[in-house]
Amino acid sequence: MPNETGRPTTTTVVTSAPCRVDMGGTLDLATFHLPLRHLDPVTFNLALDLRTRVRISPYTRGRVRIASRGFESAEFPARELPFDHPMGLMFGIAAFFDASGVAIDIDSASPPRSALGGSSVAAVALCAAFLVALEGMENGDALKWRAARIAQSVESAVAGVVCGIQDQVAAAFGGVSLWHWDGEGAHRRTPVLTPGTADLSSHFAVAYCGIPHDSLDINGRWVKGFLSGKHRDEWHRTIGLTHAFAGAMAEQDWREAAELMNRETRIRVSMTPDVLDEAGQALVAAAVDHGCGARFTGAGGGGCLWTVGEAADVLAVKTAWSSICSETPGAGVLPAGVAWDGVTIHKAGDERP
Repeated sequence: MPNETGRPTTTTVVTSAPCRVDMGGTLDLATFHLPLRHLDPVTFNLALDLRTRVRISPYTRGRVRIASRGFESAEFPARELPFDHPMGLMFGIAAFFDASGVAIDIDSASPPRSALGGSSVAAVALCAAFLVALEGMENGDALKWRAARIAQSVESAVAGVVCGIQDQVAAAFGGVSLWHWDGEGAHRRTPVLTPGTADLSSHFAVAYCGIPHDSLDINGRWVKGFLSGKHRDEWHRTIGLTHAFAGAMAEQDWREAAELMNRETRIRVSMTPDVLDEAGQALVAAAVDHGCGARFTGAGGGGCLWTVGEAADVLAVKTAWSSICSETPGAGVLPAGVAWDGVTIHKAGDERP
């Protein structure tokens, strides 16, 4: 007879993981990188020190409770966890680990539905917590890879669509990276910049436009168009631009990086004009006017944008963006730097992110 109570959590574990900004997203979906494998499809991402903290602790036998900022707390029997719930991904991960008697507390420093990969970040942090609590894994690359792959697999299953993995690997490994999608699951990471890079945070900025995004809508149209044979040249050029952008960032050629970013953004807008809403269009125009690059994060359609450029130009963009964002409640420039560390295991009871 199967165990009716699952695997009880007997210890408290605290983890945290960073969200990200990106360029060359969507190529991490197998729909794209499998047939484009010969072109070395890649995605660039930069992890932000806006971290999501996850805490798991013992709870009532046979029950799973989840509390997350921005959501109503929910509790269910461990054998009846709903995957179509607003926190269905987290319940799905608890089910994957057959967890029971556990309270899960989630606190994110990034705005909800901001296109910074927030739900995937929480999923990676939660997977890491369960891997430590239930399987005794220690922090390291093996745990990072397992947490990322489990989170991506469960997210695809719960969402009912093929999900990419760039959000999960950025959360797992942190830093500034170029990810190569080789088509066989053995994805490679090329570090683009290191913690010794002087004053990197002065060369980029992130703003939340105040409007939540819906990634499935735009991503779904990109997928549908690609499957039908449309926009193949645009995706080929996107791969080349992403490689070149990573090279410019590595050389700290901020003006070249800005121009490459703007070229990639124009390609996306040509395929799906509503990838930038009215607020996003204003933010992009302001960045370009000041000699910087600008791009939506994730699949756009609301959420966040980020900019790259010379330090003085980025400072001017932040001022312009603050003015634009002041017109929308909740919008604003986010206090974001680089998160060089990915998913991290904290001491039990440590409440800091």
